[in-house]
Amino acid sequence: MQLYNKLSAQERAEMLEAAGTERLTLSFYQYAHIGNPQLFRDHLFVSWDPLEVLGRIYVAHEGINAQLSVPAPLFDKFKAHLDSISFLEGVRLNIAIEQDLKSFLKLTIKVRDKIVADGLDDDQFDVTQKGIHVNAQKFNELLDNDNTICVDMRNHYESEIGHFKGAVTPDVDTFRESLPIIEEDLADHKEDKNLVMYCTGGIRCEKASAYFKHKGFKNVYQLEGGIIEYARQVKNQVLENKFVGKNFVFDERRGERISEDIIAQCHQCGAPCDSHVNCINEACHLLFIQCDSCAEKMNECCSDACKEIVALPEEAQKALRKGTHNSNKIFKKGRSKVLKFKQ
Repeated sequence: MQLYNKLSAQERAEMLEAAGTERLTLSFYQYAHIGNPQLFRDHLFVSWDPLEVLGRIYVAHEGINAQLSVPAPLFDKFKAHLDSISFLEGVRLNIAIEQDLKSFLKLTIKVRDKIVADGLDDDQFDVTQKGIHVNAQKFNELLDNDNTICVDMRNHYESEIGHFKGAVTPDVDTFRESLPIIEEDLADHKEDKNLVMYCTGGIRCEKASAYFKHKGFKNVYQLEGGIIEYARQVKNQVLENKFVGKNFVFDERRGERISEDIIAQCHQCGAPCDSHVNCINEACHLLFIQCDSCAEKMNECCSDACKEIVALPEEAQKALRKGTHNSNKIFKKGRSKVLKFKQ
């Protein structure tokens, strides 16, 4: 029985184009005790593959974190399967604001130690003692309160293209780095300020809010459903939108526009731009912001060196890549020395 994806991204993209079926991009998470994550992972793959579900899903003993897309005509069947799983029945689904046929090109379900790499020892505090969940209207009210400190729990490359007005945006590469920095910076306000947190879909705030309450913060709030749900409520309820720019998303779209503001710059020339791309050189694949002009000038590369490599025949490029390995340890997202404007 097939328990893994067999098609390449190119093959899948061609199939999606040919089918032309509308797809829904969505995400959800749930903390729950999963006794056998590998068995649960296999069950999900066997159940979702026939439904043509595509996406990136992490399963661990502590729960599930999923970003995926599903054919719109099969959504009800997909939802029925979720509801058949006791701890996922009625789980909140964050439906994307902007839909894209090719937001995901593979079904990848992985077993991990944790569904979010937070670096925390969960035995040291009660992860169920979370902050108060607030909707978009209440979140706006809290932002208007002078007694509130709003903190972005995302990484630098996410907040760079969009964030809430007045939010603290830690200049960090990973979620785990932000926790001690925020605790130290706000140490004098554990009792006299409202600590209000937000992230993309809410999952990072679930753990972070419990962590900060454990550390002595008295008034802890989190935006329920994250930026994705906030944008939906603002639109449906005609509320003031306090988010400026784009919401970074972890699929092929790389961003959803929440407001028309462009608050970032091209990392190569400094022109106003908030479009993330990956360097076309497969031996690099650095994530950075590039405007259309620089994309044409640099042949979609991050540097002259990469531009020279992609001009080589494919076989020569493969030979150069042999034995090398890409990872965030080598290429920090948007932090490379070749990005002159970013420096």
